[in-house]
This record gives sequence, structure tokens and C-alpha cells, in this order.
Amino acid sequence: MNTVFSSRRPLAEVTRELVAAATGKIPADTVIKNGKVVNVFTGEILPWDIAIKDGRIASVGDVSRSIGPATAIIDASGYYLCPGFMDGHVHVESSMVTVTQFARAVLPGGTTAIFMDPHEIANVLGLEGVKLMVDEGRDLPLKVFATMPSCVPAAPGFEDAGAAFGPAEVASAMGWPGVCGLGEMMNFPGVLAGDPGVHGELEATLKAGKPVTGHFALPGDFQALAAYTAAGISSCHESTSSEDALNRLRLGMYAMMREGSAWHDIKATIKSLTETRIDSRRAVLVSDDTHPETLLSAGHLNHVLRRAIEEGLDPVRAIQAVTINTAECFGVAQDLGAIAPGRCADILFLKDLAGVEVDKVMVDGRIVAAGGRLLIELPAVTYPDRVRHSVHLKEPLAAAHFRLPAPAGKSQVRVRVIEIIEANVTTRHLTTTVPVADGQLQASPTGDLAKVAVVERHGGNGSIGLGFVRGFGFQGGAVASTVAHDSHNLLIVGMNDADMALAGNTLAQCGGGMVAVRDGKILALLPLPIAGLMSDRPVEEVAGELTAVQRAWQELGCRLVSPFMTMALLSLPVLPELRLTNRGLVDTLEFKFVDLIID
Repeated sequence: MNTVFSSRRPLAEVTRELVAAATGKIPADTVIKNGKVVNVFTGEILPWDIAIKDGRIASVGDVSRSIGPATAIIDASGYYLCPGFMDGHVHVESSMVTVTQFARAVLPGGTTAIFMDPHEIANVLGLEGVKLMVDEGRDLPLKVFATMPSCVPAAPGFEDAGAAFGPAEVASAMGWPGVCGLGEMMNFPGVLAGDPGVHGELEATLKAGKPVTGHFALPGDFQALAAYTAAGISSCHESTSSEDALNRLRLGMYAMMREGSAWHDIKATIKSLTETRIDSRRAVLVSDDTHPETLLSAGHLNHVLRRAIEEGLDPVRAIQAVTINTAECFGVAQDLGAIAPGRCADILFLKDLAGVEVDKVMVDGRIVAAGGRLLIELPAVTYPDRVRHSVHLKEPLAAAHFRLPAPAGKSQVRVRVIEIIEANVTTRHLTTTVPVADGQLQASPTGDLAKVAVVERHGGNGSIGLGFVRGFGFQGGAVASTVAHDSHNLLIVGMNDADMALAGNTLAQCGGGMVAVRDGKILALLPLPIAGLMSDRPVEEVAGELTAVQRAWQELGCRLVSPFMTMALLSLPVLPELRLTNRGLVDTLEFKFVDLIID
């Protein structure tokens, strides 16, 4: 096992050595010379050299007196030097690989720290799942912090998950090493209504002196946002417009602006900075959810940075938004987020600043990646066998489970429909007329209308929610996934009942994942055996199998970019406007169940 990174020494233990190296009493381990340092405190670019001792920065500027016979010299001529990138809001499970494989994918692009919210695995495996991911992150060169999931399930009373968290679980986790705060508080109605359980979680976190991260999904409601902020919630990543981001910034929140595989919000939200003269030090760029093929092809935070710069944000301000701003948001700026004395020597060597061309990555004073390749071996990780068997259906699925009886004597029926919006987390709550055949409501290829089902899969009551969805373009077949935010029940979308049953049963047999079927045949399958969310195989293999599933979706008629995440949010009852859970259709603006059939 690689033990180099598990033995990091805290600042309190190395102050003497750092001062001694800075004053020339002992030599630095490494000196970086001739680079152009991005100073994230002042926004300047400075011709500083950097002295490193015990994995931390001892001094900057003229560090010649720190050089001894054994000091390693790195010539950074032609490079911009900036702090390692830090993702302030990310769900590693959305990459469909383990934390270790995620680190393999993102370190070469310059991501050196993440603040993950493992609420996906929490909804399946509870505290055990969270602890497994937190423990895995300890021995990695990627610095892995975790926020304790706050909403398990995301909307109590509206869905069934595999676990339930409350104030006691949150208070317990606040003492765990690596837990840095509370995960996104999606239950904003509970915050505003004074729900005792919700406010108990806030209290436990604030008493521990840690930040509460937010999820406020009511666009444009400034007064409700102000009330939400009054509860001590210090950040939010749910901005989808410039106005949303500005409102958060004006209220003193950290406005997290995301660009993931499916959510392309930077184009709109970054205007809060580029079209105003406001201070940007509370702007944070994040990825939120990124699929493996995106990580390998476009990148991680280096991609998010490029998008912000392409939309007109000054490169230095953009770098601040993934370094010092993030570090200050989570209270770790004494250690991370800047090239300055005392900080960890997490330093990126950029060939091009505006193009965010990362050539070398240093973590704790050691070059760990260069030319887009990881130069070190990461420790092996093994998840216990019990987490590989998490799909527990009450009974095997049959076509009859997906039938929707029509009112007697009707040839067509008016129903509610979830309409998806490509590259957007929101849906539209529509009504439309569907045909009736043999007394059953039918999917309609010509009307781009598919059936959607959410099947409880955690060994509970086996309930099934049924509805219709528009926007995927399916002409036949069915697709299924156990990645179904946030309770991660079994989610199935299809054009005929038999294929829907086959898709669901296939995933139950393999422990979860994603599948596409047509006419009784499996077109493509991506097994995700760890909680039905992740694979422990190399990220490249997972990306390849995901690509095969995407080709199968196209064969079925879907032309969306990154459609899997769009599908996965159909069951998340904390996002506007209409969603489906295992308990039924939820109007998420009114927060109430509604009937599928209107008349």
C-alpha cells in the first residue's frame, strides 16, 4: 500500500521545520524556480520561487537561503504555478467508480482536493456506506473531505430509501475524521417550516463549528432564500440563472456554480460575475455530478474552469473560485487553497493559464502526475461482499406490474406528464392526452411519451410508482437504472411493459447498474455492484461500458447528450416541477402527491 499520503503531518507539528527552512537554518526539500505564481489573495501573478519542506510551503519569493546540497531544484520556466483545484460540491458516486478510481481520473487534470457529499450511497447503505467512502479517501494523494448527508431520504414521506438519518446520526458523524460539514440541505421546505428534525441536524453541525451546505431549489424567491440562509446555511449549488447566483452572493452565501456532465449552468450563472462589478470571492466553481466518460474526455475542474473562462471570467478570478474561495468556504484555508507559507505544497504547473493546460501536478511537495498521466500507484481497495447485493425486490417483475388501467369506456385519457429539459435539472409539469388500448393507458412513440416506473428496491414494501415522461425520444424498448436520485430505487423508462420487466429483473440479478433492452433482448449492460451505484473496476472500463449503454439508448431513439443523469433525476422529489417516486407522482412546487389521471 502507498503510505506516503496517509502520513501527512498537520501544520502544528511542523512549524519549527518550516521556519527553519524559511530562514536558512535547514535546507528545503524542494525549491521550484523561475515560475509565474498566481497569487489568489491579491489576484497578481508574481515571479516567485517556492521553498518546500515536509510537504508544505516554507517560503516564497527569494528562497535562495533555503537551498542546500540535497535540495531538489525544479525549473518551472514557462509555467504558471497555481494552487491545486478543489471541488466544493461533488458526488463521487455519479462517476460510477470508487473514490480511488475517481482520484485516478481527476488528479492528472489538477484536482487535488474534493468535498464530497456521499448521500447517494447513504440512501442505500446508511452510515456504513458513508464510512466506507470516507475511509477509502484517507490514503490517497487526492485530499478527500466529506460532508455528512443531511437528507436521507431526500423527502421524508414522499419516498422510501434504504436508510434514514436524523440529528443523532449527524451529531455522531461530526466527530469522524474527514467529515467537514453537513451535506446539501435539500429539505428546504423543512427548513422554512421549522421542522424539528431538520433543525436538529443544523444545530448538531453548527455546534460542531462546521459549515452547512445548501440546496435551495425555488428560483427567484429572494425572501424564502433569505429565511433559508438565516438557518446558518452558508452555500448553495442550485443556481441556474445569473439572478439566482447574485441573490446567494448578496446574502453572504457561497454561490456554487456547476458544470457537470448533464448540468451546464455556467453559461447562465457566470454572468453574475462577468456582467457586474461585484466581488467574486464568494463564488465557487463545482462539478456536482460528472460521468466517467466526461472525466476522461473533457476533464474535471480543469473543464469547469475552461467553461467559466470561455464565458468571459478572468482566468485568475476563475482560479480563485476553485482554490482559496473553496478553502475559505470549508474553513481549511490555513492548509489549502493558496501558494503561501504554511500551506500544503499542492501546486499545478500550467503551460497556458487561460486554456487551463495542466502539465504537472504536485501534491504535498511530490510530483504525482505529468502529461495527463498519474505517476504513482494508488492503494488497492476492496468493498465487502455484502454491499454488492443491495437490490432487494419484493418479487420478480412482470409486465403486469407496469399496466395503467384506464377509466371504463374511455378511448383516451388526460394525464400528468413529466417533461424533461435537456442539460437542466428541472422538469415541466404538463398535461396531455394518451391513447387507451385494451383498457390500458399506452406509451406513444409519435407523442414522445414513455412510461416511467420507480420500484422500491431496499427490501421494504415493494411499492411501485407509475407515470409518463416526455423528452427521451424512445421508439421502443426500455432502459433501467439503480442510479435514481436520491433514494436510488429501481427506475425504469420504457415503451412496452415486457421490456420494462426484463430491464428491471436484469439489474436485480447483477446487483444494480444500467441496462437497455429491446424486444426481449439485452442491448447493453453496465454492472454497478457497489450499492447499485459504483464499480471498482478501472474508470476506463466503466466509461467504455457506459458508452455502450449510450449507443443502445441511441438505437432506441434517444438523442440527448448525457441522458443518464437526466433520467436519474426523474425520481428526485426536491427539484421542480413534477417527479415520480415509488410512492407516486409528486408536485414539487406544492410538495404534495398528485394523481396521474386528471379526468
